[in-house]
Amino acid sequence: MAPRPERGTFKFDKYYLVMEALRDSGAAITEHAPEPMPRKWLEAVHCPTYVDEVFRANVPREKERRIGFPVTAQISSRVRHTNGGTWLAALLAKRHGYAANSAAGSHHALHDTGAGYCVFNDLAVSANRLIAEVAAKRILIVDLDVHQGDGTASLLAGREDVFTFSMHAEKNFPVRKARSSLDVALPDGVDDDGYMDTLNRHLPEVLTHFAPDLVLYQAGVDPHAQDRLGRLALTDGGLEARDRYVVSEMRRRALPIASALGGGYGEDQREVAARHARSMLAMADENIKFTVV
Repeated sequence: MAPRPERGTFKFDKYYLVMEALRDSGAAITEHAPEPMPRKWLEAVHCPTYVDEVFRANVPREKERRIGFPVTAQISSRVRHTNGGTWLAALLAKRHGYAANSAAGSHHALHDTGAGYCVFNDLAVSANRLIAEVAAKRILIVDLDVHQGDGTASLLAGREDVFTFSMHAEKNFPVRKARSSLDVALPDGVDDDGYMDTLNRHLPEVLTHFAPDLVLYQAGVDPHAQDRLGRLALTDGGLEARDRYVVSEMRRRALPIASALGGGYGEDQREVAARHARSMLAMADENIKFTVV
């Protein structure tokens, strides 16, 4: 955990609360501590000047305003580790079918700046490195955060070996949307049934036509009806159905899937953390159905 900076509105305490909820659940979980994402891996996707600014904790004020908080030395170290977490989760998913990063999903970070509470884009950096090391040949990024994955779409635009799929609230942040490989924009107030009908209409088709061999999943819980920054109306049951469906669609095709935490916002941080924890536990439980003989 990095100490909360003096400026900014982002509440960092949800991350340790997620881990508390996972540990208190009684579920059989194995924890792994990631190594920090190497500088060269970050520079392969992000502007080296910006990477240097983050490493030196000397990010210009205008970029910090876009991020939403100042980048201190502690936060600089933290984001390198949380980015490393998505890379590690992908490798573990290849071994176990599913693995989760209990942080990151930083899909708004752009080439030369962070944005929307995101400093580095772990999804884009991990996808790029996995392909560079031939750990995967074709990667699908499924982004079901309530906000469009604009940074991921921008950083990976034009690549034939990565497919970006974003299903999000049309009228939510960012105002100017990027172009994903496939964008599905939802009207305000979509409920569980409408959400699942839409997802079921698009996701299997993407899997059939793109044929990935590894999936990264941005599993934000901010489509929840009570989320402070969401505009959709999913219930706890709707979020669980979504996550189980995504994992089952991948695992019945023998595809490894790694999830990253993504967005979730509210005044009661323990309630938000509990949603994230339930999300990961539901996905892990769904994966077991495909791994136990």
